Amino acid sequence: MGEPKTNALRLLDAKNIKYKAHTYSAPEGFLDGMSVAIQLDMDPAFVYKTLVTQGNSGEYYVCVIPVSCELDLKKAAKHFGEKKLEMIPAKEITKITGYKKGGCSPIGMKKLYQTVVDQTVLKKDVIAVSGGKVGLQVELPVEALLEITKAHTVDLVFQGTKGI
Repeated sequence: MGEPKTNALRLLDAKNIKYKAHTYSAPEGFLDGMSVAIQLDMDPAFVYKTLVTQGNSGEYYVCVIPVSCELDLKKAAKHFGEKKLEMIPAKEITKITGYKKGGCSPIGMKKLYQTVVDQTVLKKDVIAVSGGKVGLQVELPVEALLEITKAHTVDLVFQGTKGI
C-alpha cells in the first residue's frame, strides 16, 4: 500500500486526470523550485511554482510561474484588478491553502481561488507543479491544470526571466 494521497492527487484521481507523481528528498523540510528540478532531473522550464498573493481588497490570488522566474506583482495586480498585490506571509500558507510552505499545490486548495498561470505554459504540453506536500511533484498536461484550477494564462514574470 502506497503513501496517503494529498488533496491534489485525490482531486486529480476524482477527475480522471492522468499524472505522474515524482518524489524528492527535502531533508531541511523545504527545497526551492530550482533545486527540486535539479534533484528530479527535470528541465526547470517545465517545473512551475505556486505563489499565493493577497490584494488590497483582502482577496487571495494564486500565481503559477516557472521556478526559474520571478513574479511581477504589478502585472499580476493589473490582471486581477487590484491596485497592489503582496505575497502572503509563509506562516499563513497553511491557514489559507491547506498546504505547507514548499508543498503548496495550485490543485486542491481549501478554496478555489482565482488562479493564473504564466503564459510560458502555452508553449508546453506537460508541466510539473507541487503535488501538495514537500517532497512531491506532479507532472500533468497543461490543459488539465488550467481546467482543474479554472486558471487563465497571462504574462506574470519579469521580462528579464522570459528566456525559458
